[in-house]
Amino acid sequence: MKVEFDRDTCIGMFQCVAEWDAFEKNEDAGKADLADSEETDDDVFVREVPADAELDAKFAARSCPVDAIVIYDDDGEQLIP
Repeated sequence: MKVEFDRDTCIGMFQCVAEWDAFEKNEDAGKADLADSEETDDDVFVREVPADAELDAKFAARSCPVDAIVIYDDDGEQLIP
């Protein structure tokens, strides 16, 4: 499973931070950061989701009010949103 985070879309509500510890508050920028991720495009960050964090990652994506977090399964199919 993979998570993609569009940091430009993020509005800094930090609901994702409460759901999954891979997301961290960046109060200076007013946006969240995705730890251990790789920037694949301008302000788009991707990382693998550990098996034991899949549920937390899904909750983080569902909690984002602007759909800045997308979850993909191992076959590349978009699961959330």
